[in-house]
Amino acid sequence: MQIRCALVGMPGSGKSTIGRQLAHRAGVPFIDLDHRLEQTIGTTIRSFFEAEGEARFRDLESQALADVAGQAGGMVLSTGGGAVLRPENRETLRQFGNVLYLRASPEEIYRRVKHDRTRPLLQGGNPMDKLRDLYAQRDGLYRETAHYVIETGRPTVHTLVNMIMMQLEMAAGAQGEQVPHGASDAPTSAGTPHADRS
Repeated sequence: MQIRCALVGMPGSGKSTIGRQLAHRAGVPFIDLDHRLEQTIGTTIRSFFEAEGEARFRDLESQALADVAGQAGGMVLSTGGGAVLRPENRETLRQFGNVLYLRASPEEIYRRVKHDRTRPLLQGGNPMDKLRDLYAQRDGLYRETAHYVIETGRPTVHTLVNMIMMQLEMAAGAQGEQVPHGASDAPTSAGTPHADRS
């Protein structure tokens, strides 16, 4: 089975860490979209945000995502937390391969990233309030984009990678069964459909 999947979720939800281990386990390349963007712009995302603004960054992010999605073959793609904000990005991801939403509560994320100064949207003011606001804005978009939701609260990275591999193997075994684009049809890691997202 050749894995081709993308990870979406809040900043600090574990996309890079889990993505790297998942790619290693599956024997496919790992691509971190934020790192690729930093190579392209020649500076940190935080510095670019401050100098050029978020809208310009989102333009470059959409282009980078389209470029990666156009590459053939297996891979694990870790996206930035805001990659789902644009409808065209959500559609690109859905067409790319299996999309996994690594879901964590704002409180869990805050515990992980409270000392991280590299995240531009979490600087200044009250980071906990910002995380709650971001979660309120984005949770529905992550769910709309994802084929599967993986709860990342308590399990270890190793356990989460095992869970994801099982989920992807089950998806591959269902050959021919396409996951509908309707957001309410995406199963969670427990295999049950999402609640109504309206």
